[in-house]
Amino acid sequence: MSGSDVVARARELIEQGRAWQARDLLAEHLETVRDAPALTLLGHVHHGMGDLPRAGAAWFTTGVRGPEADEAVAAWREQSADDFAVMWRSIPAPFRDEPRPPRIEALRARALTSDPDLDKPASPLLPDGAGPDAVVGQAPPDDEEPSGLDGAQVIGWIVAAVFVVCAVIGAVTVLNWVVPHA
Repeated sequence: MSGSDVVARARELIEQGRAWQARDLLAEHLETVRDAPALTLLGHVHHGMGDLPRAGAAWFTTGVRGPEADEAVAAWREQSADDFAVMWRSIPAPFRDEPRPPRIEALRARALTSDPDLDKPASPLLPDGAGPDAVVGQAPPDDEEPSGLDGAQVIGWIVAAVFVVCAVIGAVTVLNWVVPHA
């Protein structure tokens, strides 16, 4: 589907009261395509849904001006606590590619001062900011050695003890069947 087809379809969905579907359609399209009209419309959809920070990111990227855009950009900056690296990453990837308008280039330059690794590709398997040795879903190791037993160890020892007792009882029972009594 071409960019104009996506925008037309999104407008139809909005008119039908299905803004969330328009949002999803536009967001999916913008993952791989640099399409300013689609991003501008996505900003309007986010604004209409009450998501001012995302509307602000979209409108900042496309250069939309006006009171609504200014309010949304302010919300975007507030949500990201003016962390320029966070703001940079909230812009769709195709718009981070060159050539970039001066406002996007300025954002990138400020983001690079706070995060020199900004342009390194992130691994899809690692959380943002995690190094290559990080394991998803696991906290970084502490400097302290864990002390004491945890619940899993206690349960493991109990299960092992029960298994040994049952094995001994079973062996004695089998021997009583096999060996004749005098």
